[in-house]
Amino acid sequence: MTNFILIFFYLVLGIVLQRIKRFPTNSYKLLNKVVIYICLPALALYFIPKIHWNNQLLFPIGVAWIGFAGSFLLFRFLGKKYGWSKKLTGCLILTAGLGNTSFLGFPIIEALYGQEGMKTAILVDQPGTFVVLSTLGILVATMYSKGEPNGIQIFKKIMFFPPFITFIVACVMNILNFDFHEWIQYILQKVGSGVTPLALVSVGLQLRFESRSQHWQFLGLGLLYKLILTPAIIYVLYVVILNQNSKMIEVAIMESAMAPMITASILATTHGLKPRLSSMMIGFGIPISFITLAFWYFVLRFI
Repeated sequence: MTNFILIFFYLVLGIVLQRIKRFPTNSYKLLNKVVIYICLPALALYFIPKIHWNNQLLFPIGVAWIGFAGSFLLFRFLGKKYGWSKKLTGCLILTAGLGNTSFLGFPIIEALYGQEGMKTAILVDQPGTFVVLSTLGILVATMYSKGEPNGIQIFKKIMFFPPFITFIVACVMNILNFDFHEWIQYILQKVGSGVTPLALVSVGLQLRFESRSQHWQFLGLGLLYKLILTPAIIYVLYVVILNQNSKMIEVAIMESAMAPMITASILATTHGLKPRLSSMMIGFGIPISFITLAFWYFVLRFI
């Protein structure tokens, strides 16, 4: 419950700060850079060396890849059919394709499934959501932002994206069965924990509740895919088709139903992909997701 309260506290704090005239209006850009270039790399170096691999882990890891692939196919198709701008299409692919599987997902999964569930949640988030963001997310953000970058430019953006670099380093550490000294791990954990307050305040600083906004229908489409269609796809594939019914699968499906990923919203914003819409996906997606998560939990536990 404390984590839920903090989520809304930081979001509201950002909204309040944007109404203070003397507060810098573009301060969210600095917060975004701190999240992407400092906090996310720290999380990768802390969690990934601790993962123990086996074939069953492909199910939770695959959640983010499947969800993002579906988002790309759906919104690319709709964008071409209805003549959407590249920025609108790219924004929806990113924000609807990636879930908030860490700071929102972790406390919810721990509350519902305990520490055993957290082991699966970390797999969904780190080699799943985190890697998709650092590779395919960067690819989409670059392709759909202003200009026509070539393959070399896209490759450079991915290879020199700090979270991706640290992910590779962390994977090598995992293979070599090496981890940092305890005091370094402590520092990494504390630095990584800054993702929650900084990212939420950043979203709050950008959030606008406009009754006449042109983004409402696109907001509805994005949240429909993220909160309803994505977990439905994972459920049908894993439970109905592949006949998987373990606790790991339950946690994976719950993680797939999380609200849009804040860092994906930040990535879209930094590339100029409809910043207002990307912040609306977070601002409205988080509170609405509590209702849809309750629905999916009921489906998994009682049906």
